[in-house]
Amino acid sequence: MKPVENKRVLLGMSGGVDSSVSAILLKEQGYEVIGVTMKLWEGELDGSCCNTNSAMDAKRVCDYLDIPHYTLNFKEDFNKYVIQDFIQNYKNCRTPNPCIECNKHLKFGAMYKKAQELGCNYIATGHYAKIAYSEKYKKNVLMKSDAGKKDQSYVLYSIPEYVLDHVLFPLGNFKSKDEIREIARKNNLLIANKPDSEDICFIPDGDYKKFLEENSNIKSVTGDIVNNKNEVLGKHTGLYNYTIGQRRGLKISNEKPLYVLKLNKKKNQLVVGEEKELYSKEFLVYDVNILVDNTFEDWTTLDVKTRYSAKAYSAKVKKEGERIRVVFDEPQKSITPGQSAVFYDGDIVVGGGKIL
Repeated sequence: MKPVENKRVLLGMSGGVDSSVSAILLKEQGYEVIGVTMKLWEGELDGSCCNTNSAMDAKRVCDYLDIPHYTLNFKEDFNKYVIQDFIQNYKNCRTPNPCIECNKHLKFGAMYKKAQELGCNYIATGHYAKIAYSEKYKKNVLMKSDAGKKDQSYVLYSIPEYVLDHVLFPLGNFKSKDEIREIARKNNLLIANKPDSEDICFIPDGDYKKFLEENSNIKSVTGDIVNNKNEVLGKHTGLYNYTIGQRRGLKISNEKPLYVLKLNKKKNQLVVGEEKELYSKEFLVYDVNILVDNTFEDWTTLDVKTRYSAKAYSAKVKKEGERIRVVFDEPQKSITPGQSAVFYDGDIVVGGGKIL
């Protein structure tokens, strides 16, 4: 007789509508659902996804759906892998995406370990993405969801490859948030109209500069604003205040608009230039996570996305030691160190890494 599959799943719950509806859908599909809210930060503002109010909302939903709920303290791991990484990136003049580190180390790292301790064969979240079997690669793969611009596969490329067989994304086949809210309303969930959390959870007011100044030794050190000819055009207020492609706040006059091209940490210089100088074709990617083996051994054409909100564009990619070289077919704008480059074969995420 074929053994019965373990259908126990640990569901990460933020108290929002996406993870709450995920609980409903998983129950309908016959899973034994356990809800967990990860206590990551001391935030108490409504904009945060990991504060006390969010944990209470998640518990109320679980009580209503008659499923167990736990709040687990992962603040130490969150500080180590997410907050300190965020600070260190800014120290090195890079622009990080903390959600990617949180997914890698917390949601699909620490939470997966907790799922194993609880005898769960699966973990699930309310992300808009898919896990499906690929005939081409003969394995389960991470894929884009049907949600178009709301697709979140970009921030999930860092999931460890060995975890993919144990991940469920119940929202992957839905096309809009309106559909999810309608399911919540039909099931009488009080959080059906709860606003989305858009900000960085540990910076709910969005003021990352203030956060850096209060939580690290990063301080405002002025320096020269220069062009590519090394001509001094003005003064900057500290390199952490700027990012590639920024136009506003430079406080220098020029015949044509100027944009931030580079942050030169060694010389404490902000390099600026015209918009056409923002475009480039080639860069390296480090801290690589490959989800499909042997994809990058030789030059391969893939679609590459360099920001969460950007489109993916065709490029040639190849592994060089522990890094991957990317050469776009056409120059792309504002390729930013610290952001992630994610590689797609059609709708399949085959890997990704940080832009050097």
